[in-house]
Amino acid sequence: MELKDIFYNKQDFVETASGNKVSRSTVLCGSQNIVINGKSIVRDGVIIRGDLASVRIGRQCVIDRHVTVRPPFKKFSKGVAFFPLHIGDNVFIGEGSVVNAAVIGSYVYIGKNCIIGRRCVLKDCCMVADNTVLAPETVVPSFAIYSGSPGLHTRDQPDCTQDLMIEFTKSYYQHFLPNTAQPSSSIFSTNISSEIASVS
Repeated sequence: MELKDIFYNKQDFVETASGNKVSRSTVLCGSQNIVINGKSIVRDGVIIRGDLASVRIGRQCVIDRHVTVRPPFKKFSKGVAFFPLHIGDNVFIGEGSVVNAAVIGSYVYIGKNCIIGRRCVLKDCCMVADNTVLAPETVVPSFAIYSGSPGLHTRDQPDCTQDLMIEFTKSYYQHFLPNTAQPSSSIFSTNISSEIASVS
């Protein structure tokens, strides 16, 4: 599936030396605790709470518009403790999702408007369908597809999921182009789930 070009206003984004493209409207709380490894895209309206604990994001990840990324927490008798959040390589997080996971592996696809409960663990090559709510401390196995509210294992991903996600995130990055003539709201709706479903 060939992705359409997404055009953005160059003045609305900061491009780092490692190739990250981060929207100026992104809220990076505690930016000294946030590491993005390179060639990743952080769209407008994203909130990353590095002020609570460190957040590490891998290479070639896409964090779509209005996503909130919060490190996981645990309540103790003396208060609340936050723990670091690690996101692997080639991960896509869809528009409007809230992520409060402990670990997100590599080659993971999270759809639109998902809620990933606190201290969830998403293993490599798994998928969370649009509008899914994962209960706290849910473990999503590799190659599993979770959907619904609460999110349950509905089917499995194909064996080639890693290659699909590498190709998808790489293609998304290549098609994310600066164009001062286009309005920044010119975006497209991706649906990798249909592509994966057709392969399986």
